[in-house]
Amino acid sequence: MLDVQNPTEARKIIRENKYTEQTAGTAYKYVQGNLCILPSKYASDFESFCKKNPKPCPLIGIGIKGDPSLKDLGDIDIRTDVPQYRVWKSGDLIDEPLDIKKYWNEDLVTFVLGCSMSFELPLIEAGLKMQHIENNTIVPMYQTSIECETAGQFSGKMVVSMRPLSAKDAIKSIEISSKFPAVHGAPIHLGNPDEIGIKDIMKPEFGDPPRTLKKEEMPVFWACGVTPQSILEKSKPDFCITHSPGKMLITDKLNNDLASF
Repeated sequence: MLDVQNPTEARKIIRENKYTEQTAGTAYKYVQGNLCILPSKYASDFESFCKKNPKPCPLIGIGIKGDPSLKDLGDIDIRTDVPQYRVWKSGDLIDEPLDIKKYWNEDLVTFVLGCSMSFELPLIEAGLKMQHIENNTIVPMYQTSIECETAGQFSGKMVVSMRPLSAKDAIKSIEISSKFPAVHGAPIHLGNPDEIGIKDIMKPEFGDPPRTLKKEEMPVFWACGVTPQSILEKSKPDFCITHSPGKMLITDKLNNDLASF
């Protein structure tokens, strides 16, 4: 883990390619974002898709066409300030670079989506243990059978993240995360993963496998901002850039600024 709590300093380290791993626990008081960068011809439909599906795709920032900065979220250069990117062509993953300078052009529009890491801090402060942070791993994420609402050519199934919790802590997690609708809000499912199309929680499509759940634990699932990567594979825009799962954009916006209390 990058144990730096100033977001500007964290981005500088990432910008210089001195840290390329997952960002859970880094600048933990600040909002981290999922990333989707698209040619402008797709921007309107993608924005509509996010607004129709606010649980998995909560928009917290939209860039200006051709501008790699995101002034509302901090002194950010989106071409360099994420630990690792994914580059897609027609739904196929073609590259996972540490910066996207060679791919950037004047027609691209940046979308930043809220991330569940923003409610993990209040969960931890309430005494809940986040397994992936304690183990320095990437939270496990799964493709589900839950269909998202379609907008233009964008359609597909929701991705969820999972945190194992006791029943008592699961109730606490609902109470706390429901106050953060801009970063996925309350869980979308508790318990039996098969009910949402997950056959084996030890084999996530994204992130790292969880440790074996304890007898008193249940899997708790939140809608996840990696959903667009699943959508891209089905919708197949001719070009797109996303973050590598778990390796997020760190912003200057405080988590509490997104709370609804």
